[in-house]
Amino acid sequence: MSSKAIREYDAKLLLAYWLERAPPVDPSAKVATPFVYPSPKVAQIAWDPATGAITPDTQLPSWVFTTKLVAKPDQLIKRRGKAGLLALNKTWDEAKPWIAERAGKPQKVESITGTLNNFIVEPFLPHPSHTEYYVCINSGREGDSILFTHEGGVEVGDVDAKALKLDILVGKPFPSRATIASTLLTHVPAEKKETLVDFLVRLYSVYVDLHFAYLEINPLICLDAVDGGQPTIHYLDMAAKLDQTAESICGPKWAVARDLSVYETGPATSTKGKSISADRGPPMVWPAPFGRDLTKEEAYIQKLDGSTGASLKLTVLNPEGRVWTMVAGGGASVVYSDAIAAHGFAHELANYGEYSGAPTEGQTYEYAKTIIDLITRGKPHPEGKILIIGGGIANFTNVAATFKGIIRALKEYKAPLIAHSVRIFVRRGGPNYQEGLKAMRLLGESLGVPIKVYGPDTHITEIVPLALGIKGTSKNPSHSVPPSAPGSPPSRAKATEEVPEESVGAIHADGERTQADDQIVRFDTTGATPQRPSYRPFDAATRSFVYGLQPRAIQGMLDFDFSCGRATPSVAAMIYPFGGHHIQKFYWGTKETLLPVYTSVEEAVKKHPEVDVLVNFSSSRSVYSSTLDVFKYPQIKSVALIAEGVPERHAREILHLAREKGVLIIGPATVGGIKPGCFRIGNSGGMMDNIIASKLYRPGSVGYVSKSGGMSNELNNILSLVTNGTYEGIAIGGDRYPGSTFIDHLLRYEQDPDCKMLVLLGEVGGIEEYRVIDAVKNGTIKKPIVAWAIGTCAKMFTTEVQFGHAGSMANSALETADAKNDAMRKAGFVVPDTFEDLPQVLKETYEKLVAKGTIQPKPERDPPVIPMDYKWAQELGLIRKPAAFISTISDERGQELLYAGMRISDVFKEDIGLGGVVSLLWFKRRLPPWATKFIEMVLMLTADHGPAVSGAMNTIVASRAGKDLISSLASGLLTIGSRFGGALDEAAAMFSNARDTGLTPREFVDESRKANKLISGIGHKIKSVNNPDLRVELVKEYVRKNFPSHSLLDYALAVEKVTTSKKDTLILNVDGCIAVSFVDLLRDSGAFTPDEADEYIKIGTLNGLFVLGRSIGFIGHHLDQKRLRAPLYRHPADDIFINMADVAQPRVLSRVA
Repeated sequence: MSSKAIREYDAKLLLAYWLERAPPVDPSAKVATPFVYPSPKVAQIAWDPATGAITPDTQLPSWVFTTKLVAKPDQLIKRRGKAGLLALNKTWDEAKPWIAERAGKPQKVESITGTLNNFIVEPFLPHPSHTEYYVCINSGREGDSILFTHEGGVEVGDVDAKALKLDILVGKPFPSRATIASTLLTHVPAEKKETLVDFLVRLYSVYVDLHFAYLEINPLICLDAVDGGQPTIHYLDMAAKLDQTAESICGPKWAVARDLSVYETGPATSTKGKSISADRGPPMVWPAPFGRDLTKEEAYIQKLDGSTGASLKLTVLNPEGRVWTMVAGGGASVVYSDAIAAHGFAHELANYGEYSGAPTEGQTYEYAKTIIDLITRGKPHPEGKILIIGGGIANFTNVAATFKGIIRALKEYKAPLIAHSVRIFVRRGGPNYQEGLKAMRLLGESLGVPIKVYGPDTHITEIVPLALGIKGTSKNPSHSVPPSAPGSPPSRAKATEEVPEESVGAIHADGERTQADDQIVRFDTTGATPQRPSYRPFDAATRSFVYGLQPRAIQGMLDFDFSCGRATPSVAAMIYPFGGHHIQKFYWGTKETLLPVYTSVEEAVKKHPEVDVLVNFSSSRSVYSSTLDVFKYPQIKSVALIAEGVPERHAREILHLAREKGVLIIGPATVGGIKPGCFRIGNSGGMMDNIIASKLYRPGSVGYVSKSGGMSNELNNILSLVTNGTYEGIAIGGDRYPGSTFIDHLLRYEQDPDCKMLVLLGEVGGIEEYRVIDAVKNGTIKKPIVAWAIGTCAKMFTTEVQFGHAGSMANSALETADAKNDAMRKAGFVVPDTFEDLPQVLKETYEKLVAKGTIQPKPERDPPVIPMDYKWAQELGLIRKPAAFISTISDERGQELLYAGMRISDVFKEDIGLGGVVSLLWFKRRLPPWATKFIEMVLMLTADHGPAVSGAMNTIVASRAGKDLISSLASGLLTIGSRFGGALDEAAAMFSNARDTGLTPREFVDESRKANKLISGIGHKIKSVNNPDLRVELVKEYVRKNFPSHSLLDYALAVEKVTTSKKDTLILNVDGCIAVSFVDLLRDSGAFTPDEADEYIKIGTLNGLFVLGRSIGFIGHHLDQKRLRAPLYRHPADDIFINMADVAQPRVLSRVA
């Protein structure tokens, strides 16, 4: 949702801070009097449900204790005075018990009951009634309106009827001070007019700068001037809405106003121990409507939604209800709720919600788990419960992937689902839906819970009466899904005779060479400016730019083009400002074609004068600037804005600029649209199997317009089943200010002779449907029009529910779905009784047109086969391929990183340490604590051995040569081998073989001497029997104390007694001690088989320990040299003996001719 209400407390803080600071909305909008800005005195009192206490006095500003106060709840409650929720002229000692008495208690306001948990207190302001005014600023499609009346207060009455109104239209000059005064302040005393004009100018500047969507002050107090000063402004009650989608722009501004430390009267606060937010001040809070306190589950889903680009919504309507829904898609979620309510089960509807925007498996699992947990709480219902897992035909969401998350949750709650007699009904379509529905069907066979599964050949809401047990003859037959279905159309033989290709490359007249067997298809573009009627922005020759790197969407557009039999691809080029010029390859049928990527619109339009459509995939943050850039080039006649979350003020400016320049805007927040047989915008129509199934590769006769992209796919599907198909379909987007509206497209369809029948799918909220009604009434639209407004269930809800789209909320009786359907029916539209009847009335209307001869059905043609992408075919399980690499130690593909099957969160929860991580990644198993501790001990002991050893020296020399850390570290590591550090493997092998072959320690030493071979792990340059290496002593002590067995260490120490009897420095050194101890660990820990233990010795595991440990020291030496800024090292010449021996060099004598 974009426009969201905020607390009165926050609204007053925003004005307190920004009324004086906000930039003027226009250069002429300046303060002309010594205006006195209202002082920021407002405090918030919150009730803590955990403690049952209200905000302590220590956290309140000092003026609260010395001022007469007004106290009232601050929870978006209207008419608080009439409900007895105002405490006036109270001291804090009086106001505090008044608040405490009501805090945490249920309170009924008109028909809604909610818990009072948030209050606001501010200074009481005595004033005469004639100083009370009313002001309200509201936003609409054409601009902003300021309403003002000189009679404010509780009895303000019908504001729309009595208030004076000043419209500030988008793109028009800001009104002068004289205009503001003469339009709004005609009943205001002359001595106050200039002060009120100043206030209104500053108020509107704040309204625009902070992206308010609504702001009402009642009463606004303008006290008379005192002692020759200026009249003063005060505001008592305030209601406001902000555009939440503008948070990326205004978030810091909203936050700083909520930072109490910026106000002198704010309480002294300490930052110690407080969390640090992204901005100065806490972020804006978006409270739930009164009576709709967020449950723990709703808050969790809201948090989940805020952390993902997908959309996850949940509203619990009736926790005791029997009918629960888990619906994919904003429009579809409303349709299912409508159907449940239409069948008389609104009182049993437990929740409203939706998931969309391609959530991950993990996100879907969390969403599903939350709902299933709610379903299975409490006592089982005697009639059981129903879970409807529904959805429209997705455009790009992998249905099977999202179903995996749902299936995980269902399996996890198997027993509770059975205990509560839950029956599950599934209906879905879209990419990979066959595998998703198959998985659901198989789950039903093993779960012990009844699961009925249906696909896109069943009407979207047909499962609702089936689930509710409504008996009767269905007008839309349902089809249970078979075990699996083909993912793409079967291959067909080509009807055309293939032209044999030249076996030798050819040189064309323009000098271009075509190589034999060239798989790159090149297209000649005429370069001519397209000529087509204004009512037909897209045809089979339409060429477009795609703004942004969107290879998947572009490939879908090209596959659609190929299936339609287009001569050239509909995409001429991509525009991507953040990369250099380059070329990208795409498939054209079985071959490939090249598309250029430009860095600017200017360059693209110069190179491609035939392009007049741009599909803009820019993000919500950059779509405004990129679209304004596009408007500079008259060549572009149509722009599709895909991004969701575009700030409303930006969207409104775009649509008005487009209107001035004659540019058709589709969106924002849209999947786009489709002109069957001609042109496809982005991902419209879904995957190619849906394109083929809905016969979108050739034109039909029905033009439709909808808000929802998912419901557009449903219409494509329905029209292909009951008519000859879609002529053109547009999803205008679900935001409050779409660039084009229902009437814009329906008027085009009316003018287009090839479009014979119109369809309008409206929804609750807004009044755009009434513009279509007027066009039908006055005869502008004459073609038969079938229409339905979704959202009829809204009247069933006792509290305010925001549906899937930002604009789908009725602000008046006129905007309800029922009112729209009644008005359309009376105007002569063909309106079904329910959405479930839509296919039937479409069929009847179409057949009448056929009978009249208005529509003449044409023979079907088979589309060309579009080869499936390798990656998608592999995901569908249609093909297999041997992996190029195999990895068995880690996996980052799921929701959480795994080390040898252990979740990374468990690694920290169980505190397995670095040794535990090594055991998982090196040995693929958990080793006992004594073993992992030994690994850590080895790493510490081998971390460094001074700067003089070869590895450290190499690292230092490389670092001093200016090399980076990686290069210096690699230089040191390359010295590790049998002579330095790499003796661990060799020592382990020598000692193990000697003991395994039955040699006594003395025999082992003697045989090594006879073979003229040194024993690895024996000997030290400095240390001796009398000067032992303390590292060795530490290892021996730990092993003897903690290892269950240390037989090889004992054997090595026996060898040491033999060797030291010859020379006291031939001791068991640290490499040898670690090596034999690690062999004991491998052989005697019980975690390895003998063969595994031997294999780990052979493949370099022990040297790995030295490399890992010594890397710590090498990095330390590199950092040390960088800190010291050590210069380039040159070895002294006197430390090098140079001997240039004479070499007899043969001389070759030749005679020069």
